[in-house]
Amino acid sequence: MNPDDFPTPDVDVESVDPESLKDRIDASEDVTVLDARMQSEYEQWHVDGESVTSINAPYFEFLDEDIDDDVLDQIPDDREVTVLCAKGGASEYVAGTLAERGYDVDHLEDGMNGWASIYDAVEVERYDGSGTLLQYQRPSSGCLGYLLYDDGEAAVVDPLRAFTDRYLDDAADLGVDLQYALDTHIHADHISGVRALDDEGVEGVIPEAAADRGVTYADDLTTAADGDTFAVGDATVETVATPGHTSGMTSYLLGGSLLATGDGLFVESVARPDLEAGDEGAPAAARQLYESLQERVLALPDDTLVGGAHFSDAAEAADDGTYTAPIGDLVEDMDALTMDEDDFVDLVLADMPPRPANYEDIIATNLGQQSVDDEEAFALELGPNNCAASQNSLAGD
Repeated sequence: MNPDDFPTPDVDVESVDPESLKDRIDASEDVTVLDARMQSEYEQWHVDGESVTSINAPYFEFLDEDIDDDVLDQIPDDREVTVLCAKGGASEYVAGTLAERGYDVDHLEDGMNGWASIYDAVEVERYDGSGTLLQYQRPSSGCLGYLLYDDGEAAVVDPLRAFTDRYLDDAADLGVDLQYALDTHIHADHISGVRALDDEGVEGVIPEAAADRGVTYADDLTTAADGDTFAVGDATVETVATPGHTSGMTSYLLGGSLLATGDGLFVESVARPDLEAGDEGAPAAARQLYESLQERVLALPDDTLVGGAHFSDAAEAADDGTYTAPIGDLVEDMDALTMDEDDFVDLVLADMPPRPANYEDIIATNLGQQSVDDEEAFALELGPNNCAASQNSLAGD
C-alpha cells in the first residue's frame, strides 16, 4: 500500500499542527513521537529535542489486524503519542489503529513536509548596528537566514526559494522595501531564493567568486566582490571573501555588528571542505578555510557576532533564541580556531558526516544547470543539512 493512499480510520483522530508541536518542544514539554516512516528515512532526519522521546515503527507494521506485540510494546500507553509520517496520510491511519486499541494519540498535520514548512523569525537582540536584524530559522534542516532592515529598506541574506513569499510578506508587514537578496555561496543543501526574489523586483546578489564557478544566470544578477558594500537605510552590508567551504564562499558584515558567515563558520563547528572540491581537493580547501578564518573572520573585533547559515542539533541557542555568538566566545570555546594549520586540517577531515541528501542536484539547480518546479525543489531539500565538518559540536573540544 502506498503510504499516501491510506483510508480514513474508523475512529476520530485529532491532528496537531507543526507549529504547536514545535512550541511544546521549545517549552521543554515531554513529547513522545511515533515516526511511521521507513527506518532509512527516519535515520536520515527526524523530529528531535532534549524533551522528545522518538520511536520508529514503520507504517507497514500496522497493516495487519493483529499488530505484533513487539511493536505495541514500544509505544507507551500512559501518555499522549504524536504519530507522524512523510505527508500525513499514513500517520492518520496508524494513529487510528492505535486509538482503536485505547492509546492516547494524535497525528502531525502534513507529516515531515509540514515540519519542513516551519520558518521562524527571531530578533538578534545583541545586534548593535544600524537598524534591526532578524534571524530566520528552519528547524527541520537547521537552515538560517537574516533580514536586516532600517529606514524603510531591507536586505535578506541566504533566502530559501520555498519561502519567497514569506520574505516579501514580512517586508510588507514591517513597512520596508526589500532591496537586496544576497547569497553567501552556491548552497548544497537547499534551493536558493535569490533568483525567485529577483524575479519579484528585489535586486539579487551573488558573490563574484561564486559566479566564476559556472553560474549560468550570473549576467542577470548583481555580483559582489570582496569589499563591496550595499546600503540598507543607514546600515551597511559589506562583502568579506571567506573561501574554503566553497571557492566562492563569501560572508557579509551586517551593520558592522554581525558577520553572516554562510557555511564558513557556525556557532558549534566549522565548515566541511569537500562539497565542491571533492575528497581529493578537500585538504587544499581546508587550508584555504583555515586562512579565511584566521585572516578575515578572527581579525574582526571579539564582540562581532557570528551567524552561520545553519545550526545542528549540537548547537545551543543564545539567550535571545538565536544561533549567534561573539567571535571572542567562539575562540575560547572552539579549539579549531586556535590550533595550527596542520592540526586544523586533520581535525576538519577526520569526522565529516554524510554529504547532504540530493546535494548534486541541489548544486546543479543553484548553478542554473537544471530546472525544477517548486514542488520538486521542496522535496530535494528535505533532510539534514550536514554542511559542518563534524556531526558533533567542535565547541568545547
